[in-house]
Amino acid sequence: MRGASRPPVGMAGTIAAFLMVLATLTSPRMASGADHPAGYPSQPVRLIVPFPPGGASDIVARAVAQRLSIGTGARFVVENRPGAGGSIGVGAVTAATPDGLTLLLGAAGPLSMSPHLVRLNYDVERDLEPIALVANVPNLVAIHPGVPATTLAELAELARRQPGQLTFGSAGQGTTAHLSIELFKSLARVEVVHVPYKGTSAAVGDLIGGQIQATIDNLTAILPQVRSGRLRAIALTANTRSRAAPTIPTAEESGMKDLVVVGWNGVLAPARTPQPIIDWLAQEVMAASSSADVRGQLVELGAEPDVRGPAAFRAYLHAELERWGRVTRAAGIRVGQD
Repeated sequence: MRGASRPPVGMAGTIAAFLMVLATLTSPRMASGADHPAGYPSQPVRLIVPFPPGGASDIVARAVAQRLSIGTGARFVVENRPGAGGSIGVGAVTAATPDGLTLLLGAAGPLSMSPHLVRLNYDVERDLEPIALVANVPNLVAIHPGVPATTLAELAELARRQPGQLTFGSAGQGTTAHLSIELFKSLARVEVVHVPYKGTSAAVGDLIGGQIQATIDNLTAILPQVRSGRLRAIALTANTRSRAAPTIPTAEESGMKDLVVVGWNGVLAPARTPQPIIDWLAQEVMAASSSADVRGQLVELGAEPDVRGPAAFRAYLHAELERWGRVTRAAGIRVGQD
């Protein structure tokens, strides 16, 4: 009996294999690695950002959360909990039930710098479980276009001629911006006024408006304003130039080689979160952060993808805590100093 043509056996096998691979790639469970914990997540997962919307951490969190939602089929929702240089948001996560439903988009300021500057109600290494490092972000020295300086040396000289008159805004006490300002003061041997805000976007807004003269904050948050001409870029606080802004010199190229402050972002959970959940989240966060679209977004914004798993992230976090302890002691930065 003649009927519709059928593919050869070999072709049928190929099609079947292709469909199996496709199903694996689109399934919430990854093809290899940790198994998907049964029943997890039972509801949307909150990714707490300890800063207001619009800053570098918020931008990174939204890019990763969107890809996680697509890749896993679960809902990952960004929630901003700003205040106290990020410590309020971090504290909310350390106090949360360790069930994997509340995660932290950690940042260098509240996790590796603030512990040396202010009294906190959490212990970073005891109360948080690293899941995956996502990216690092250099800081950018930026000034209002009305400030008569075009280089880091000229800015330092202006500060020397006007001691205690230049105002530098930051995202808050203990943030990478605050540490950058204090380090600049120490290295240049100048006095400037530190003005802490409740987040980067508030500081950048006042800088654009001329209420303050300068900031040294995350490249991702400031670069759009530099590209629009609203702010003037002076130097990057990194050892190498940024792919997103290759014309901006590094601090070393500008004569201040020790002005190196690189922020970072990673995902963490409350301590005592079950290991199967940590393992599954780690593979999913690393997969999301390594995806072409997220990497492209991060590079375009000025962040550098730097994906590491739980053990490597834990070692990195410990090293950063040790490093900033040494820097704050050497620079004489005191607890609660403005």
